[in-house]
Formats: sequence, structure tokens, C-alpha cells
Amino acid sequence: MRAVARMLGGLVASAVIALPAAAQAPRQTAVLAGGCFWGMQEVFQHVRGVTRVVAGYAGGTAETASYDQVSSEATGHAESVEITYDPAVVSYETLLDVFFTVAHDPTELNRQGPDVGTQYRSAIFFADTAQQRIAQAVIHRLERSGAFRRPIVTQVVPLPGFYRAEAYHQDYARRHPTDPYIAYNDLPKIPVLKAKFPQLYREPGVLAAASD
Repeated sequence: MRAVARMLGGLVASAVIALPAAAQAPRQTAVLAGGCFWGMQEVFQHVRGVTRVVAGYAGGTAETASYDQVSSEATGHAESVEITYDPAVVSYETLLDVFFTVAHDPTELNRQGPDVGTQYRSAIFFADTAQQRIAQAVIHRLERSGAFRRPIVTQVVPLPGFYRAEAYHQDYARRHPTDPYIAYNDLPKIPVLKAKFPQLYREPGVLAAASD
């Protein structure tokens, strides 16, 4: 009887051990806009727990989601990234911390560095009320901390839809590291990410093209 009990106990233990893998939370997504999507994509591709980062457009309709149209500032779109991530490894709040402190300057209105226009605005496109509450709480925390000398101008707005950008925009910074724009504006953000979030930094980063 003792042998049977031990055997049954082992089976139960095995079943219990298997439960966490079966009960893992599904992948989630975050859609963020903070200037040119080349640099935004490159930053989040180096964050541990992120499984995919796609450059695209958010804020307008499918009919106007093309680079030429978005560049006219008449579509309502912002250059954005859709980040797919494992919430068991990295939280939505932590992704927003990276967004605010590494990926872009949230105090610049309708621009980022040399890029000017509403398509380069800072925005968090929330998918549900939980994301909305977290985004507002993070902004409130940063404002109270005095992290920035100027007011945060990031919009927190509902996500009407995300539309993937043209193929030549995907993984652009990784494929063109010697491009003067990338070398000056985007690649310097990577050592900042590594210094501020060493526990989350990974090398190499995930590629959008490789995860399709």
C-alpha cells in the first residue's frame, strides 16, 4: 500500500508540476507611437519577454494606412509599433517605462528630434480599460517624480486599429545600422536601454521578419 501511495503521490506531483505550463497567460499586445517607428522597433526588439515588434500605423483607417498618405498628416495616423509580449516575463507597465525613459521623449509635441508632424506624435493606443488605467497611472507617477522638466504630452487614446507598414520599414534599423539617421538617432538608445533595464536587455533582439 505504501508503494501504491508513493506512486499515486508521484503522479499527482507530476500533474501539479505540469499545470503552470498549461496555464500560462497568452501573449498580449501593446501599440505605442513615439516618433519614427524604425527606432521604436529597434528598442523594443531588445526587451526580454517581447516576442515580436511590427512597425505600422495607428490612429486612422485601413484605407489611409500607407507611408505616403500618413506623411501628409491628413490621415490621423501616427507611426507606431505593435509589441507582442509575454506578460509572465515583462509587464505592460514595464514596457511603458521603457517607452517613456528610453524609446522617445514624451515632452515633444508632434515631433521627435528631426522628425516633425502629427504622424510623429507621442501616443499610447490602449486596447482595453486595464491598459488605459495603467498608462494614466504611469504618466501620473512620472509627473509626480519630476522625471521630466517639461510636461508629458503623450496621448492616451483608444486603439481604432493597427495596420502593418510596408515591408521595407520592418527591421529597418537592424538592416541599415550605418544609415546616418539610424546611427545618430536610434542606435544610441540601445546602450541606454541596457544601462537602465539590465535585467530586461537581451542581445540579439527579435526580428519582425523572423517572427512572421
